[in-house]
Amino acid sequence: MTFVANLLAGKTAFVAGGTSGINLAIARGLATYGARVGVFSRNPERVAHATAELQAIRPDAAGFVGDVRDYASAEQALAAFHATAGPIDIVVSGAAGNFICPANQLSPNGFRTVVDIDLMGTFNVLRAAYPMLRRPGASLINISAPQSTEAFWGQAHVSAAKAGVDMLTKSLAVEWGREGIRVNGIVPGPIEGTEGVSRLAPTPEIREAWEKGNPMQRMGTGEEVANTALFLCSAAASYVNGTIIYCDGGQVLGGPRDYSESWHALQAAARTK
Repeated sequence: MTFVANLLAGKTAFVAGGTSGINLAIARGLATYGARVGVFSRNPERVAHATAELQAIRPDAAGFVGDVRDYASAEQALAAFHATAGPIDIVVSGAAGNFICPANQLSPNGFRTVVDIDLMGTFNVLRAAYPMLRRPGASLINISAPQSTEAFWGQAHVSAAKAGVDMLTKSLAVEWGREGIRVNGIVPGPIEGTEGVSRLAPTPEIREAWEKGNPMQRMGTGEEVANTALFLCSAAASYVNGTIIYCDGGQVLGGPRDYSESWHALQAAARTK
């Protein structure tokens, strides 16, 4: 999809987790359509690589190293971006963790880790950004997952975390909407080339089953999720608030929910190493 070239001219955007996969695609889309972008991630190499890629589009793009689980870290990165870029118009919170594990084998630490990254990380980023947001006009976007509303085998930890993210999205939409701050969410389906697909569909047979189970008979692309984000943070969505948009080709209508086959495939692969 092609938007007006200057769709986000003069806007500033901060993308947490914006150094790989879906979030990098969103950062790339925001920069392409005129926004000044800052990305935030805990991996220094990924931050450097993503920043260089974005600077090829917008020389003023910036990267920050830190951990969304640490409120002070998120606050410092946002403050540094705000100091040079000014009021923040767009915040995308997309940092996430996932792995397949049946609940009876899931350690408390494993459960906590996913909740800390996905749910606490989202709260930390949005709460730290709040004093620096443009009022009115800021658009906040949380990246959720189908596990937030659908029960999946081996995904109790992710389901709990992402359900919390969706309710946080709606709660902040209610509280901050009166200040002209919109808060929405995106639920991506299976997206080609992402770490999530590589973990949850580790074999060609499972990938093929996913594709056949999708009404559109294919996986999505990072650019398609980025286009959804571009809509949400543009003037075209000026009255869209507290909404969770599915960008999944209709996967939620009846796609795979049992990851036990993926779990066994991963266990078999681990035994051969």
